[in-house]
Amino acid sequence: MPLMGSIYVGTSGLQTSNNALNTAAHNLSNIETAGYTRQQILQGSKFYNTIGIASVSNMQVGIGVDYTKCRQVRDEFLDASYRKENGRSSFYEICSESTQEIETLLGEMEGASFKESLAKLWTSVQELQKDPSSSITQGVFIATCSQFLERASAVSKGLNDYQQNLNSRVTGMVEDINTITDQIFELNNKIQKAEIGIEEANDYRDKRNYLIDQLSSKISIKTVENANGGVEIYAEGSPLLIGDTVTHLEVVANEDGFYDVTWGALYDFQPVYNFHQTVSSDFDTDTGELKSLLFARGDHVANYSDLEEYNFYNYGTPDTNDIPIASSIVMNAQGQFDRLIHNMVTAINNVICDNADNSSKTGSYEVFTRLGSARYDAAGNYIKEDISKSPADVSTMYTISNLKINPDLLKQPTLNSFIKDDKSVDFEKATKLMEVFAGIGQVRDLNKPGEVYVDAAWTINPNLNSKHGYIAFYDSVVGQMANVGSVYNSIVSSQNATVSSLENSRQQVLGVSSEEELQNIIKFQNAYNASSRYINVIDQMLEHIITTL
Repeated sequence: MPLMGSIYVGTSGLQTSNNALNTAAHNLSNIETAGYTRQQILQGSKFYNTIGIASVSNMQVGIGVDYTKCRQVRDEFLDASYRKENGRSSFYEICSESTQEIETLLGEMEGASFKESLAKLWTSVQELQKDPSSSITQGVFIATCSQFLERASAVSKGLNDYQQNLNSRVTGMVEDINTITDQIFELNNKIQKAEIGIEEANDYRDKRNYLIDQLSSKISIKTVENANGGVEIYAEGSPLLIGDTVTHLEVVANEDGFYDVTWGALYDFQPVYNFHQTVSSDFDTDTGELKSLLFARGDHVANYSDLEEYNFYNYGTPDTNDIPIASSIVMNAQGQFDRLIHNMVTAINNVICDNADNSSKTGSYEVFTRLGSARYDAAGNYIKEDISKSPADVSTMYTISNLKINPDLLKQPTLNSFIKDDKSVDFEKATKLMEVFAGIGQVRDLNKPGEVYVDAAWTINPNLNSKHGYIAFYDSVVGQMANVGSVYNSIVSSQNATVSSLENSRQQVLGVSSEEELQNIIKFQNAYNASSRYINVIDQMLEHIITTL
């Protein structure tokens, strides 16, 4: 090879080694950068010059080394596995958080335990049974009923406020998803422009992969890279980002003021999620923080009527897409707590007003009255509870939001005198009140035709068969929530371990090792020095020839 040609061989070595040194330095400088992927230089031979033809093969001379590509070192399988498990971990973290919050609300509110108010009410009922005619025991009973309803309203308000908090987080989550999708779309364009030539837009790709990792925690996604270098994203099986088309999620308030997540006007506001699907890892339907927020929140403020078997399991058609009470952590807690209050207040009222056409005829006044309806109509007939209009209209229902203490009894607690027509003390009614509170015996159900009596003990929800008195009922509600929370906590721990393991495996592939990069710097520095010495030798040879000639 001519000496001048040899200089180009040395120059190619200098240039390639210099690029490799820059890449190693770039890796080291981004060792703490979130989402950064280790870059690696690929080298190859330049074209060979044919200087002759032998009988066996061509006689060729190499013209140096070529810088072929600077690639990202990633594993697509690990990326997909990490994003899937990351989304599942986020789903169960919301479930765990919700159960812990509800446990706190049910267990302790502003320093006063609701169970304490239950215990005080039970004590007042026992004292009333000892001396029903006493104005003192009657006054204490009404006062503790008032405190009980106040505490119940506080717990109910706490549950409703937390539900509204989840509702507001839904809008924030949708905004985050739309923002991340827009950023990925912009990076797609930058990558495609940058890679029109031979360059690799690795830093842009790092940012895009980092955003996709974030997106995977919020909603279930699948990604495909097209031939132009752009990423196509499918969320919940529908296109979120395809080519130049970005589909934004939109929130639409339902009739109860809760936000439904839809695909927007482009798809006629079709819902993103099908809430009739079974939530299970087997079907990959337990992925994404947004979905978990919607399930935990529910779609309305629940009450005891939602624990009817039809409503609880939501046997409606898929067109309604209502969230089943059984699947919603908050609505389940609201319904169970309201069922406790409803059963208690109706039992107390029905015992006190038993066999009564109206209060004016018997001298019996219900303790807990409805805000939207009297107990009796003008003809003296009991106004039955109409749950068919719930939750839009609860005016006839004995539900927490529609209850107050009878104002007449607050003014004069002795209106229910517990005195029979023969002037004897009505111990039977007081004893019946104590038995019903303890879940013993039966109580009249005025919502059913005729004289129908039902057990004073109740199940928490249609899933369970065991019946409880009122204090045991509340303990069972709290205990069930604790058990559910324990299950979710164990799932979260397992998922976090899986995600951590996958992330460690990813970092072994894409992470920057300072020791490895320093070794690369030494290696390529030596290669650079070798190329430099090679050029010096060629230069000296040329100088010798020129000066000699």
